[in-house]
Amino acid sequence: MEDMRGTVSTPLLRMTIRNGSVLSAMHCSHKANALRWDLTPDDIRTRTDGLMARVQAAYDDVGSLQMESVSVENTLRAVAHAKLDYASSLHVLDFPQFVCPSKEVRAASTEADKRLSEFHVEISMREDVFQRLTALQKKLPDNLSPEEKRLLDRLVTLGKRKGLHLSKDIQEEIKRTFKLISELSIEFNKNLNEDTTFLVFSENELGGLADSYLNGLDKAADGRYKVTLKSPHYHPLMKRCHNPESRRKMEAAFNSRCKEVNTAILEELLQLKAKAADLLGYSCHANYVLEINMAGNASTVSDFLDTFYETLKPVGVKERKYLLALKKRECSMMGFPFDGQIQAWDLPYYMNQVEQCKFAVNKDKLIEYFPLDAVTEGLLGIYQELLGLTFTRVERAHVWHQHVTLYSARDTETGEEVGQFYLDLHPREGKYGHAGCFGLQPGCRGPDGERRLPVAAMVANFTQPLKGCPSLLQHHEVETYFHEIGHVMHELCSKTAFSEFSGTTVEMDFVEVPSQMLENWVWEKEPLRRMSRHYKDGSAIPDNLLDKLIASRVANTGMMNLRQVLLSKVDQSLHTSRRADTAEVFAKLCWDVLGVPATPGTNMTASFSHLVEGYDAQYYSYLWSEVYSTDIFFSRFKKEGIMNPKVGREYRRVVLEAGGSVDGMAMLETFLGRGPCQEAFFQCKGLIKAQETQTQTCTFLWTGQQVFDRDIK
Repeated sequence: MEDMRGTVSTPLLRMTIRNGSVLSAMHCSHKANALRWDLTPDDIRTRTDGLMARVQAAYDDVGSLQMESVSVENTLRAVAHAKLDYASSLHVLDFPQFVCPSKEVRAASTEADKRLSEFHVEISMREDVFQRLTALQKKLPDNLSPEEKRLLDRLVTLGKRKGLHLSKDIQEEIKRTFKLISELSIEFNKNLNEDTTFLVFSENELGGLADSYLNGLDKAADGRYKVTLKSPHYHPLMKRCHNPESRRKMEAAFNSRCKEVNTAILEELLQLKAKAADLLGYSCHANYVLEINMAGNASTVSDFLDTFYETLKPVGVKERKYLLALKKRECSMMGFPFDGQIQAWDLPYYMNQVEQCKFAVNKDKLIEYFPLDAVTEGLLGIYQELLGLTFTRVERAHVWHQHVTLYSARDTETGEEVGQFYLDLHPREGKYGHAGCFGLQPGCRGPDGERRLPVAAMVANFTQPLKGCPSLLQHHEVETYFHEIGHVMHELCSKTAFSEFSGTTVEMDFVEVPSQMLENWVWEKEPLRRMSRHYKDGSAIPDNLLDKLIASRVANTGMMNLRQVLLSKVDQSLHTSRRADTAEVFAKLCWDVLGVPATPGTNMTASFSHLVEGYDAQYYSYLWSEVYSTDIFFSRFKKEGIMNPKVGREYRRVVLEAGGSVDGMAMLETFLGRGPCQEAFFQCKGLIKAQETQTQTCTFLWTGQQVFDRDIK
């Protein structure tokens, strides 16, 4: 029936919270977070049983009501309170599978996730509760608030999307299908999280990589270097290693992670999702998913991607020719055979060379100015000043690993605690292998009318500090950091009545807008200066290095955005089909869109976790959202001041605090004072000149189904 699952110049450390730990607030969760991270496997099982029993009882109460006696209080609010209980208790049980150092606890958490996912399917398909919500909707009480009406309409809509208006036998088939989809999705991610693959290379085979990189690698018994497939090892090697054979081996291994088991899982998932869509009366899974997004349907997404492809294609062709020329020159200089083709393992390497050749960005020098501590201090300071918040580090906080830190966020003007967030920034065995924000507790009102304190965690895999050298970030990692903290702020600033609309629970093709918008700060001089200093002497980045970095924003524009088109088209192709050979689909589109062959024997989609993490049929939303986010930045912040606190607080109020309680398009129109347009995106990517936008029309994107042109004034 409904989805109950969630997937500054002010001194940074102005004060220190000394409450021993967050455990002192176990029974007043609206004042401080009540999360515990020392649970045993038995604790997880017991709490899982208790959570399911409580929610089951609440739904039983609603389901047993006489139809004529349903009311806002005993039906809508009762369901909302059960959802809040579920959302507030869920993540202490399912989050450890991604971060806990103990394999036993991770396994118990994964098992809890499976049980809760199955339970969620059961509880979301309670026909008796759906009937009472439908009865309440027909009454349409006069005293419903706008958010209450939105919630009621949403619950009824989602009930229909679960087939609760269909016959019992079809409902049961849908339920079995959704349960299996959930179970297989969890298994897919577990396989990736537990993957420990590494390759072994000699020092000569790692030519071109810095000493700091080599010093961070473990060694095999024969003295060679062990290189894992985790981000801090994989990406620098692919960008910097001179040896094409080493890059080929790494790329093949990286895109073969869990290939056999996860390919089978993914291809079974595609069939199950197509089956569920068919049972529910949709032509394909993509149309089922997109019905409640801004885009509306797969045809709109296809048109959107085709338009972008046609715009970017000539740029991509030109860039690929340049990459090939670089490869030909290097092969001649180093005595490597030249095959006349940019291969998958060549792309990151020669794209990195473009930045060095065309823009003269010295990444070896640049990285020295981004020690993690300086980036964290500057980044959090910028967010504080912009959004009117004050962050304080919680000492002796109860955390799941010694390297994890906890911060409290308060409103700078009122002193009211807004929320709390964890930072877990370094890789370790069994940990989630990407960067992401996990909402752990929703920021909404509880049954007592008090706002519950939202809690979120940013999980990343930045390089570990070494003896005598701190963790140093590449600029793209600084950008990732800024992006994910943007999601964290969306979670923390939320002020909604219901957990259903808290934080990032917006339309999936709007969810990336706030975080992508804030990426723009890492391409501006003032913010970059504030979150950087040389790790040895604290000196500022030289102007010439900074200017070259900022100019390089348009480097590889065509290929980078065509890759996003590629992944989006792969996602759409898979989820508009009843079955597919996933490796074949990826290989065909890789060649058609990028003009680069997929490495034989690999299957990138077997490790494309977005396909099973809630982005299925929705990967296009990264590009879609970026159109909106660049419009917000250039139309308001760039024009009125990127550190303008007035604009920042308006943004916090209109976009962040609203969560999903308002349609994304309505938020955009309120903040922009008009409908959004796409010219800022193409200008940002260097595809049109700034002055051109003063005379040409601006294409406004409303739902993707209607397009209007207006003159820019």
